[in-house]
Amino acid sequence: MQPAWFESVSRRAGRKAVSTATVARQALAEACSTTLLRSQAALLDLQKPEGYWCGDLLADTTLESDYILLQLWLHAPTAEGWNPPNWDRIQKAAQSILRRQLPDGGFNIYPGGPADISASIKAYTALKLAGIDPEGDALRRARNRILLLGGIQAANSYVKINLSLFGLFPRKHVPTIPPELVLLPGGVLYEMSSWTRAIVVPLSIVQSRGGERPVPPGFDLSELEAPGKSYRLPRRDKLSILFTGIDRGLKIWHGRGNSKVTAAAVRAAEKWMLDHTRYCDGLGAIYPSMMYLVMALDALGYPSDHPDLAEAVAHFDALMTDRENEFFFQPCFSPVWDTAYAAFALGEMGEAPEEKLRIAADWLIAREVRRKGDWSVKRPDLEPSGWAFEFANEHYPDIDDTAMVLLALLHARASDPAAQERCERRAVNWLFGMQSKDGGWAAFDVDNDWQLLNRVPFADHNAMLDPTCPDITGRVIESLCRRGFNTEHQAIHRGVSYLLNSQEGNGSWYGRWGVDYVYGAFLAMRGLRHARTAAATDAIKKGARWLAAVQNPDGGWGESCESYVHGHFVAAHSTPSQTAWGILGLLAAGEVNSDAVRRGIEYLIQTQRPDGTWAEDLATGTGFPNVFYLQYTLYRNYFPMIALNQARKALMAL
Repeated sequence: MQPAWFESVSRRAGRKAVSTATVARQALAEACSTTLLRSQAALLDLQKPEGYWCGDLLADTTLESDYILLQLWLHAPTAEGWNPPNWDRIQKAAQSILRRQLPDGGFNIYPGGPADISASIKAYTALKLAGIDPEGDALRRARNRILLLGGIQAANSYVKINLSLFGLFPRKHVPTIPPELVLLPGGVLYEMSSWTRAIVVPLSIVQSRGGERPVPPGFDLSELEAPGKSYRLPRRDKLSILFTGIDRGLKIWHGRGNSKVTAAAVRAAEKWMLDHTRYCDGLGAIYPSMMYLVMALDALGYPSDHPDLAEAVAHFDALMTDRENEFFFQPCFSPVWDTAYAAFALGEMGEAPEEKLRIAADWLIAREVRRKGDWSVKRPDLEPSGWAFEFANEHYPDIDDTAMVLLALLHARASDPAAQERCERRAVNWLFGMQSKDGGWAAFDVDNDWQLLNRVPFADHNAMLDPTCPDITGRVIESLCRRGFNTEHQAIHRGVSYLLNSQEGNGSWYGRWGVDYVYGAFLAMRGLRHARTAAATDAIKKGARWLAAVQNPDGGWGESCESYVHGHFVAAHSTPSQTAWGILGLLAAGEVNSDAVRRGIEYLIQTQRPDGTWAEDLATGTGFPNVFYLQYTLYRNYFPMIALNQARKALMAL
């Protein structure tokens, strides 16, 4: 039985000598058009008066858990108990955590995922601090799950460090993060990823100067100790044994070493930290570094009314959403990313009001980064440009965002064309300058892949490095090629070679910043398609075969965050964003006539809601693989628009 939109076109064809296949294509194209008009209206309604878009960025319960622990740091309990001034918000945070407890008692790090030991320990600690009865059902079930997962000893290093600051985990068994890191020669600090350095610098001050903060009377976590499990730092290989020995030496140094050297290191770390809060909405403009900044300034003795500490608290609190029946923290804000993608989706469609795109272009151009940030340590002679992910984060322009903004500006024309042209020229030059030596592009830095750092004791957050990846590389190549560059340019040639060499044996590509292989495949295939090189033909075809093979029976695509655990694709139920990625990858391979593309289009058409939006309940964005995932709440709306529009154009061109 054919869908209603097919029957409508079939009747209009009447007695014309039109084949069934042609009628089907016309019907599908018209159905895409109807769906697109609804989605365009919905997306335009979400644009802010200033010209930008910014959807909620959702994560797991660890953010609310850390918030409660931060309040304990800032507001010490008395002998009578703990009564911080913002107890009502702590209760809201606790209820937010409880709403996401799993049936088995644990807490996960992505929707539909299993209980995670570190997230569960954080949640248990926070809930107990918030006054939830340890013998009640919620904490009893959480405790049982934690013990089954290995107890408090199985937590990751950052959980252990945080707990040790309150005497809730033995300090001698947590990694030491020395402030002397900032004094090490050779730019060792800048061999770490940008987000790691923004975390470890304030955390080193917290460890060195924060002491051990009190907990409420009688509070401990002894019930989470798994019998027979070791507290010692793990020793995975010879290098980790070496670093464990160094860690022991650091602990001795901090107890008996030269206090003048340590004091100088703390001053240098303080200066680095404060310097990096300028021209930014908080240190690194991300939750963990902003939280540790507050703790570090407090540890250094800054009074609560000091401008730097007051500003740090204000930036941190701005991440909080406190509205009727909702309380949660965002890990950061995504306005540049959302605006670039929304403007690109509307521009590709070609039917959006020009004024809407103009104010988006003006807003984006006003946020071009014009100061040198951490990236300039390795590229000192490169003129600053690019865009950050957030509202303001000038130390950390993002290569991925910059490529995406340049794609949006292909369609969005600003009020000052000359200023836009200069801005785009600088950004293109900055992108070329940020290519790594392997031919790929990373997120924030160049050649940030010193694998030795993955062996340090606090590297188990899976985010010590910022290596090149196929998804960003594919986007950069598409962005540059759509501005007239091709494989005759050495950088494009090297980027294409990188993508060809990084293709998995089954035809997919790894996706570092989106879940996971479907994301990597669609971006790599688009980049290769726009490079227009015969050398990529077989790789694109192989990618298309893989995408068609992993399509769900309902016509959509869905991939679980579990793919990162196993190192290969793991299916999940279909989502609109991942379905759009699957369609876009196949269209890059010229598969517009394929059954897989047709079924993918039909899935998006049939699942669109009456208001022009789509529903999505899975995390399809990646923060740190296996550790932290994201739900971009606008992905579900602008990615289907891009896919359906490109499909419509391809169908009409046949």
